[in-house]
Amino acid sequence: MPVTAAIAEVTARIAERSRETRAAYLARIDDARQSDPGRAKLSCANWAHAFAASPVGDRVRAMDPNAPNLAIVSAYNDMLSAHQPLERYPDLIRAAARAAGATAQFAGGVPAMCDGVTQGRPGMELSLFSREVIAMATAVALTHDAFDGALMLGVCDKIVPGLAIGALAFGHLPAIFVPAGPMTSGLPNKQKAKVRALYAEGKVGRDELLAAEQASYHGPGTCTFYGTANSNQMLMEMMGLHLPGSAFIHPNTPLRDALVGAAARRCAAIGPRSNDWIPVGHVYDEKAVVNGVVGLMATGGSTNHCLHLVAMAAAAGIHLALEDLDAISKVVPLMARVYPNGSADVNQFHAAGGMAFVVRELLAAGLAHDDVLTVAGRGLGHYAKEPFLDGETLTWRDGATESGDTDILRPVSDPFEPDGGIRLLDGALGRAVMKISAVAADQQQITAPAAVFDSQDALMEAFKSGGLDRDVIAVVRFQGPKANGMPELHNLSPPLSVLQDRGYRVALVTDGRMSGASGKVASAIHVTPEAADGGALAYVRDGDVIRLDPHAGVLEIQADLKGREPAPAPSAGSGYGRELFAPFRALVGAADRGASVF
Repeated sequence: MPVTAAIAEVTARIAERSRETRAAYLARIDDARQSDPGRAKLSCANWAHAFAASPVGDRVRAMDPNAPNLAIVSAYNDMLSAHQPLERYPDLIRAAARAAGATAQFAGGVPAMCDGVTQGRPGMELSLFSREVIAMATAVALTHDAFDGALMLGVCDKIVPGLAIGALAFGHLPAIFVPAGPMTSGLPNKQKAKVRALYAEGKVGRDELLAAEQASYHGPGTCTFYGTANSNQMLMEMMGLHLPGSAFIHPNTPLRDALVGAAARRCAAIGPRSNDWIPVGHVYDEKAVVNGVVGLMATGGSTNHCLHLVAMAAAAGIHLALEDLDAISKVVPLMARVYPNGSADVNQFHAAGGMAFVVRELLAAGLAHDDVLTVAGRGLGHYAKEPFLDGETLTWRDGATESGDTDILRPVSDPFEPDGGIRLLDGALGRAVMKISAVAADQQQITAPAAVFDSQDALMEAFKSGGLDRDVIAVVRFQGPKANGMPELHNLSPPLSVLQDRGYRVALVTDGRMSGASGKVASAIHVTPEAADGGALAYVRDGDVIRLDPHAGVLEIQADLKGREPAPAPSAGSGYGRELFAPFRALVGAADRGASVF
């Protein structure tokens, strides 16, 4: 089915805006393919270095220039639950590659830090910039130029976007993203959120809080709430960069292992020398970008992708703007309620029909492009299928045609909300984004006096002292990429939620981030220009009345800022590695352009 006029219009606008940069990018891909592929271009000394440590069988096979050689780029570490399962993947991939007449080499590792570990800690100020480090580390891994394709092993917040940006720099190679899958369900999300709120009020102690957190995050795999990590996996399906149905299969299961092996075989089959060349730079085009945005809105995904989608698109020569996200959000209904937009976790979402159901519905409604190239072949319809094992054989069958639980997943014809819930705000305070899908309708529009803070710690102190027990819009500034790397401020959710539960009208305005874990408090985030870059937030004072209205798309202040002196920016933090990232803070672009240094 052709897409609706609204989706077609946004796609055409992106394509026209990107015409010159996209053409230059595609020309670069074509030039790269013209040189001898893979290791065939290496001199004898180059070749000997590249395969010196390989097993004898792989070295013999590598003598054949027509045998594909696959790069493995991995974010494995055993500290983070989402990435610990990746430890086993290289052996699975090498075995599958050999069976397909190919070789596979671990080309390089990339860092993977967890925002759940660094929340409220100095290390969070490195988090967003780790995306750029991951992209560069991916480029270092692939720059040996001995490969015919790449398997990208990563899951969480900045890791998948960083891997994507790095892979797109080698856009002539096929790249298949290989996830780990979610951990099994633990403590229900509603119960976890309640304990967090009680702790913020001082009604339970650290022992009770730790017990609740450990019951929630309890095993290998991705955290089960619908934050940025699981939004990444949704995007890889919607943009055709996973094998179909890969996103939410548990780690360390026969089906997951079969999908890992299948990814290696598929990557070997679609390389530059094959008759079915599917390079990542062709998969990732304007229509794929639009499909990704559509998926984000339909499932209520992470606001972090208002940064990452823009930065990833730019790596492929595509100019995606916040206006495009806003326009798509207005025409794509919210089909899923997964925590924090509901009480269910991603395992329950998957059981209710998951991504196969979402893709089928979006295609049938003309809200997603079907005529796209994916790693599975031509057509997004491949992703309306789900994998299963027939004995020991991996195959795919049609996904669910009806939701298994309409409290979690609904068809386009009967959505939870008529739109996707992410709004672009504009006004005297700058441009911002806001996610309203988890915010009650009567809490979305707020006009109240400001309480201004230059750090999240200062807000926490005011909350604990009772200084915020009133209708208030908390302004937390100097949290943008130039100021301190744009940390997530998720630690502010519990105290602000408590204030709202006490009956006060509460909102947050910040040039920082709140992530996919942001919840029920109205939050205007990613304010651009940021306070440290001359933005209006630097001029706001306590008591200034601010109006936040996502339906009108406004972020206004009822005060004249002219003639005021800006608040001095706090000194950038040092220690915990932060001083090493000073060049990134100096070079980084604005949040509405992806907060990228590239």
